[in-house]
Amino acid sequence: MNPVIRWFHQLGSPPSFDRFAARWAPWSFGLGLLVMLWAGWQGLFVVPADYQQGDSFRILYIHVPSAWMSMFVFGLMAFYAAIALIWRIKLCEILAMACAPIGAAFTVITLATGSIWGKPMWGTWWEWDPRLTSELLLLFLYLGVIGLYQAIDDRRNAARAAGLLAIVGVALLPVIRYSVEWWNSLHQGQTIRVFGESSMDPSMLPPLIGMVIGTKLWFIGSLLLRARADNLEREAGKDWVRQRAGVDAVTERTP
Repeated sequence: MNPVIRWFHQLGSPPSFDRFAARWAPWSFGLGLLVMLWAGWQGLFVVPADYQQGDSFRILYIHVPSAWMSMFVFGLMAFYAAIALIWRIKLCEILAMACAPIGAAFTVITLATGSIWGKPMWGTWWEWDPRLTSELLLLFLYLGVIGLYQAIDDRRNAARAAGLLAIVGVALLPVIRYSVEWWNSLHQGQTIRVFGESSMDPSMLPPLIGMVIGTKLWFIGSLLLRARADNLEREAGKDWVRQRAGVDAVTERTP
């Protein structure tokens, strides 16, 4: 068997995933925090003010990465859910459900920063703009997935039902992405392009890229911790969990 395929197969084992998550979650948090601190400093104090929006544009360094993450996490959640439904892989069920609260948090940040940014630009805290409205619907979908997962006692049946909602809800993502182009919108059009020339000043891009990378790393750490907790809860009573709990207790008592 290919070594990479063998590694992924082994990672699907609950004890192996627990060790992997315990090892790499702190590294993801630490690296993500360092990258975000550097990018935040650059975005707030180093890059020049925008010639039209002045210093108010700096909220972009929180708003845009959060908006991208809100959609990325939902797409990833639907991807894990599809794998779980097709191949009955329990770890993918766990990962899919661990995505939901994190994605909901990024969506709340997106809506809050969009509202704050919209006040000086549009003169109002909220406008039923296509982009804002579709992002709000995304938050409701996240809450629906979380609520459905918590409403069913059997964890596997709950994950499958909530995962099906995530798979159906993924159809909203292109609506969010292209809402500015499909309908009349107050929201500005695309200014940042991964492939092609961006309309932003080049000096403004490195901090934004840093925030995007930092939020991705922070998300990985959060995902691993949440999935690890759910994994331990589902496996409670197994020998490897009791052994791990005993090792952790001894470690904590050791001076």
